[in-house]
Amino acid sequence: MSSGSHAHDSLTVVVGAAHELDSALGSAIGTLQKRAATSPCCGILVTREAAGEYTVALDDSVPYGITQERCA
Repeated sequence: MSSGSHAHDSLTVVVGAAHELDSALGSAIGTLQKRAATSPCCGILVTREAAGEYTVALDDSVPYGITQERCA
């Protein structure tokens, strides 16, 4: 299994308050779930880049149908 993300299949989520996080990440994950369903080859990786900043990406290291989290 190779590690990496698909070109143009990542979103950056930036929030200013904790109460915005669930909704913002949920929206980004939902968008990528729709993209992944058209070519089911990988899952979704959510990476915390910094306080209030996340990258949500289709990633070959994550099995299709799974969403994983990590800290950068």
